[in-house]
Amino acid sequence: MPSKILVTGGLGYIGSHTCVELIQQGFEIIIVDDLSNSSKNVLDGIKKITGISPKFVKLDLRDRKEVNLLFQYHPDLTGIIHFAAYKAVGESVKQPLEYYENNISSLIYLLQAIESKGQRCSFIFSSSCTVYGQADQLPITEQDPVKKAESPYGNTKQIGEEILYDNTRSNDLLKVISLRYFNPIGAHSSIEIGELSKGKPQNLVPFITQTAAGIHQKINVFGGDYPTDDGTCVRDYIHVVDLAKAHVVGLKRMIADEQSENFEVFNLGTGKGNSVLEVIKTFEKISGISLNHEIVDRRSGDIVEAYADTSKANEILGWQAINNLEMALKTAWEWEKKIRNK
Repeated sequence: MPSKILVTGGLGYIGSHTCVELIQQGFEIIIVDDLSNSSKNVLDGIKKITGISPKFVKLDLRDRKEVNLLFQYHPDLTGIIHFAAYKAVGESVKQPLEYYENNISSLIYLLQAIESKGQRCSFIFSSSCTVYGQADQLPITEQDPVKKAESPYGNTKQIGEEILYDNTRSNDLLKVISLRYFNPIGAHSSIEIGELSKGKPQNLVPFITQTAAGIHQKINVFGGDYPTDDGTCVRDYIHVVDLAKAHVVGLKRMIADEQSENFEVFNLGTGKGNSVLEVIKTFEKISGISLNHEIVDRRSGDIVEAYADTSKANEILGWQAINNLEMALKTAWEWEKKIRNK
């Protein structure tokens, strides 16, 4: 029998790409999503790629009763990949209580349901490089200190990791890998799934592609006076499919009982930083479209520069990012054109 995996937020951007990889590796999956920042139509894209229509449950994980019922209906879960969370740095600064309620309570209710089963469970947590804040040195390693968060979003990831670490110490049946993402971009090569932004996108690349599609008149570049080569923020942009594959590798590691300890952390990035202006210029090159952009005031919660040291994931997981920035931007643009019928 294939391992049965619960994927929370499985119709979201990273979640949907990970569902594809799980199915293609022979896992049976159950997708849980409240559709607050996703669409049920994503199921069609997953089916077109894999030939399989996964089970889907519409559920708000803040509803403890419904979470407990979910585990009663599916007592044979082998693992959980937890994506479901609010994720915008800027929005979290404006709406901190919403972020704390959603991101923390959903994790707690999942863990309580797991504990009530009294069975072994492998758990992958969707974390973020924001836990490092502005790192003292670059590239960032997993041994670098977790600093005071620059945003409520980042703080929910720090708190989430602390909750999981404490639970692995009290519950030997719980195995956890926390994957600290840098900046996922791009779309599946089939262009059947990609990043869906409801409302005005908070991330750079969907804003770029929407501007190229004529939805926005210009791109606001938040800050041009940072201590970087061109004055704009630097980030590590990783193709979402590379990111998704790491979840499958991590899950297999836990199922095979290969962890060195019950709570492990891995950085997921390319190991290379690109500035906001570099990303804009690269997109212009691959698309042939000139983009109107303007330097505006810095945005609260943003850090200056972050890119990963991925040697731990490379060596221990045997994983590495394969796709470059150009390929990621190309698929992002093809996806944007598809959903705009261009």
